[in-house]
Amino acid sequence: MPKSLLEQLPEIVANGRKQAERMLEGLEGRQRVRLQTRELVLPARDAAAQDWVTGQQRQAQHAQADAADWTNRLIYGDNLLAMAALLAGDDHTPSLRGKVDLIYIDPPFDSKADYRTKVNLPGVELEQRPTVIEQFAYSDTWSDGTASYLAMITPRLILMRELLADTGSIYVHLDWHVGHYVKIILDEVFGKSRLRNEIVWCYNGPGSPGMRQFNRKHDAIYWYSKTDEWQFNDQSIRTPHHEKTRENFKIGLAGSGFVADTYDLDAGGKIPESWWQMAIAGRYPIDGKKRVGYDTEKPLPLLERIIKASSSPGNLVADFNGGSGVTAAVAEKLGRRWVTTDIGKPSCMVMRKRLIDQDAKPFLYQAIGDYQVEAARVHMGRDFRIGDLSQIVLSLFGALPLPPDANPQRNLGQIYGLEWGGQKGKKTLVLADSPNKLTGATTLKKAIAQRDNLLGGWDRVVVLGWNFEPSIGETITALNDDRLEVLVIPPDLMDRLKKKGGIDKLRGQVRFSSLQYLTLHPTTRSPNAANPAQETLVVRLKNYVLLSPEAINLDDANRQKLQAVANAEPLALIEYWAVDPDYDGQVFRSVWQDYRGNTANDADELRVVTQAALTLPAKTGPRKVCVRVVDVFGFEAEVVNTVAGV
Repeated sequence: MPKSLLEQLPEIVANGRKQAERMLEGLEGRQRVRLQTRELVLPARDAAAQDWVTGQQRQAQHAQADAADWTNRLIYGDNLLAMAALLAGDDHTPSLRGKVDLIYIDPPFDSKADYRTKVNLPGVELEQRPTVIEQFAYSDTWSDGTASYLAMITPRLILMRELLADTGSIYVHLDWHVGHYVKIILDEVFGKSRLRNEIVWCYNGPGSPGMRQFNRKHDAIYWYSKTDEWQFNDQSIRTPHHEKTRENFKIGLAGSGFVADTYDLDAGGKIPESWWQMAIAGRYPIDGKKRVGYDTEKPLPLLERIIKASSSPGNLVADFNGGSGVTAAVAEKLGRRWVTTDIGKPSCMVMRKRLIDQDAKPFLYQAIGDYQVEAARVHMGRDFRIGDLSQIVLSLFGALPLPPDANPQRNLGQIYGLEWGGQKGKKTLVLADSPNKLTGATTLKKAIAQRDNLLGGWDRVVVLGWNFEPSIGETITALNDDRLEVLVIPPDLMDRLKKKGGIDKLRGQVRFSSLQYLTLHPTTRSPNAANPAQETLVVRLKNYVLLSPEAINLDDANRQKLQAVANAEPLALIEYWAVDPDYDGQVFRSVWQDYRGNTANDADELRVVTQAALTLPAKTGPRKVCVRVVDVFGFEAEVVNTVAGV
């Protein structure tokens, strides 16, 4: 007879502890998880009129943040791996073990809801199903139901406890679906005596006809402290007493011998009860907007109360289910340091835009370094090798491995009989590149040489890559080789393998897509006649080629709509773009940004502007200009140009 969920709980907790312990043991040395900095964002809302002096001031602020060993962070990737990286530390930031003052998380509720992303393009609304990697965040669906959900959240809560300061607190936001089970896990991880409050957030809203039950209009938030010494700033959250309360208090004092007027009930107000009535929507004090259009968005006043109560200015606040970025936005407004993560690209895009719109201080946009390698290590164990991953990729592409003597790195495969150029029976060499590096000119030239010389030569070569050099599109064009094809390995491949349970169940379902890339008009530099110490840099977008629509999780009708927009107006697919006028080849510093919905540049909320004019300090010699775009599906592309001196 199968075990009940309550009977499984001890085993779930024990397995979660073992998983967390394995990750903690691996924090030092070669196998530790690292964060890769993708962008240093220097927010600038009024992009067309951006003055370089302001940019320099922001860079000075960043330098001060570095001096204090902290820059706020937005991290894309699995929060389990992100927390492991934060615990391990890196070359720029020491370990955050015991350094986080407040954690708020709003994890999926195991509601079996299917949160789809609506993408509004000119004249078209698309509905995108989450990718498998994003279903973890949006679909709330696990193979074994609630047991799988608890197995997911247990090791994460253990790592969060490691990150918390001794005076720190964690608030876990759930609802009736799974809250009572997670509370048992929280009791195990933090201790029953460390439960400070079960907070009920209640809200009004329209009902659902025909439910034959009371409308469910509340969530539960479990507040635990790490130790018996915790931070609670009651003076920051007190609310005024009600007029009736004051009147009843005075009546109660009558005849008692005390003078009622000596009791000032308005002095600081009262500490709120453990039930909070706050609207889901409404005009909020941070950005004046009702919502940013995110399904699970929480109200700003809710986070304001939590952050004010359990942290102080300068403290570090973390949210490992970032969602729409409310926690980071409120922490920024209240003068707290912050780190937030999410596994969904749409979420990271929403958060980045929200923080830029808020004119936040400079922050880092990071990703899990070698994400596929880390995911493979979790899936395949500590004995995993890069060659093992290459073998999986080749198998799913339909290629057989070459003999070991011609294939020492185990990354070459062969396919016979495919049609190519209208002819059948062609021999195809397949190279699966390593996720540890960027696929670029060197790899492509090597692949062409192997095609022409290895084992007597081949009719064509296909290069499968995980990550690509920014100039990959220009490299492919320059090579002009019609017997070379470059395809993208799905970034969620390891997550899909884990979900499906093995290669055989996934075979035939993996789509290797063509690259997305960006092209520009020639970038111009001109001296400023009015101020010889300055010059003007003008960058203009020319074209954007989307990743193969077949690789995006759309149904056929939505895919046809997308293809029509891509053919008619490809630049309308760009969600965000930024310019670094002095790219160092390592960290992208975005001193200019525009994004859909930013009306500081134009009144069109569905398109970005296609030209950036930057006023910069005059510089002798060439400038290395990098332009980065993110499309409406979260895919990124870059172009790096060297612009001659004026």
